[in-house]
Amino acid sequence: MSLEYSELVRQYPEFIYHGYDIAECGGEVRITYNMETVGLTEFHPVWVFPKDGIDPGDPVFEEFVFSLGMVELVSYWKAACPPLVRVECGYLSEEQIAWWKKLYYHGLGEFFYINHVDTDMNRFMTIQTAGIGKKRVLSAQKKLSGCMVPVGGGKDSIVTLHVLSRYGRTEDNMCFMMNHRNSAFASALLAGYRPERIYRPKRYLDRTIVELNRQGFLNGHTPLSALIAFAASLSAYVNGKQYVVLSNESSANEASVAGSDVNHQYSKSFAFEKDFADYLEAYIPCGVRYFSLLRPLSEIQIAAIFAGLKEYHPVFRSCNAGNAGTKFDTWCLECSKCLFVTMILSPFLTDDEIKDIFRVNLLNAKSERMQLYFEQLIGLHEQKPFECVGSVDEINFAMCLAIRKRQERGDALPHLLQYYLTTPAYDRYRDSPNIYADYFDEVNLIPEDMKRCVRECAKECRW
Repeated sequence: MSLEYSELVRQYPEFIYHGYDIAECGGEVRITYNMETVGLTEFHPVWVFPKDGIDPGDPVFEEFVFSLGMVELVSYWKAACPPLVRVECGYLSEEQIAWWKKLYYHGLGEFFYINHVDTDMNRFMTIQTAGIGKKRVLSAQKKLSGCMVPVGGGKDSIVTLHVLSRYGRTEDNMCFMMNHRNSAFASALLAGYRPERIYRPKRYLDRTIVELNRQGFLNGHTPLSALIAFAASLSAYVNGKQYVVLSNESSANEASVAGSDVNHQYSKSFAFEKDFADYLEAYIPCGVRYFSLLRPLSEIQIAAIFAGLKEYHPVFRSCNAGNAGTKFDTWCLECSKCLFVTMILSPFLTDDEIKDIFRVNLLNAKSERMQLYFEQLIGLHEQKPFECVGSVDEINFAMCLAIRKRQERGDALPHLLQYYLTTPAYDRYRDSPNIYADYFDEVNLIPEDMKRCVRECAKECRW
């Protein structure tokens, strides 16, 4: 049973980001962060980066290290939500403090929602910094070229690698993998990236937080993609790469709870992407540019492109539950993400092809849990699953298209597609025009020459 938020903030009023230690060990640079919920416990999360390219005395590198700690702290702060956060190890202007509070507040939207925390941007946290008036002078001199591409093993980053292969000069690119999965490594190898072009830093959680969660201290989702943003940008800088190329699509902007700004994917949204790009330019002027190559596209367009990349079908994995606990790099076949991936691919793959990927066709699942997930995904409930999934509109369009294609082939409809025919969602969407075949969101940060490749790949997969 969770402890009460109001009691926790009274009992533990202060969180301190003391600092970090940077140590060189063999071919690695180890960063140990020192944080504390006063009166409760200390936390010491660790990052380990390959040493090549790193100068620990480089002020730009150190500013990245400090900032990475600013993202890390929220994973430990959330256990008791101390109302005061003291930063003792770096400079933060008032504008930066406002930036971090915005990230924390929106990035913890799901956390506040599931823990029934009634707060707002002003009340949830005050940040004080001992570094005011001690701003570091940063002047990066590195010549940058090529891309650093975060790859997680799912379909989106595979599509990004595919699009970049059309852009050319891929021999200057690298893949970024934090605590990499086999599926991510296999995807990169299939895309032509040799092991020496795969950059693999490691992040080690302080297990104290796991014990606190077991005791009933607060737990929930934190903005992991913001952590990847800073770590991948640091990695790009030390490796001399100009671009950090993400794989976040336009539907990541949609709220997870209807009528609210609670978004499981906030740190994948364009709002965060733009904020982060502006933060780099203003406060860590290193020359690295950060953007999502798939931002102009919808999930259904990405699924259409991926469906044609058959060589990746045996190796990709998008399931988070299948990479937790005693499981490793598999499809759990019990979560909303497994169901969503099945649904969004279903217009472009036959039921036999779906079964080849997942071993079963989840559209034939008859459990109450899968039906609930299905109903949430098509918008019959206020709340979508708290996962990285497509928008309600495009999921419904995908269901109607999947039904139409099966009917045209004379295939029997799987159980959940038969159920879909009985829902008000089918009545609403059955005659919807195809607005996705030529969809292209112009609100993005992609360089113009890369944008052309995105358009070409999307046009080739029209349906």
